[in-house]
Amino acid sequence: MPAEASIYDLKGLNCPLPVLKARKRLAGLQPGTRLWLETTDPLAVIDVPAFCTESGHKLIETQTVEGGHRFLVERGD
Repeated sequence: MPAEASIYDLKGLNCPLPVLKARKRLAGLQPGTRLWLETTDPLAVIDVPAFCTESGHKLIETQTVEGGHRFLVERGD
């Protein structure tokens, strides 16, 4: 069972900043580490899954929350 995922607050940032910042944060993590991305950018529902696919990360879960979305991403190899 993976360790508890930390939360990366990306609220208030618009495309492409949430993905750029997520890429940088994930690059510093060990493979298999999970990170919650919290966003308010409506385009994040398109951008985050596309980023995960092209970067080899695993999108574990997507949640709609008040004012935005949360994405649970597992760092790929």
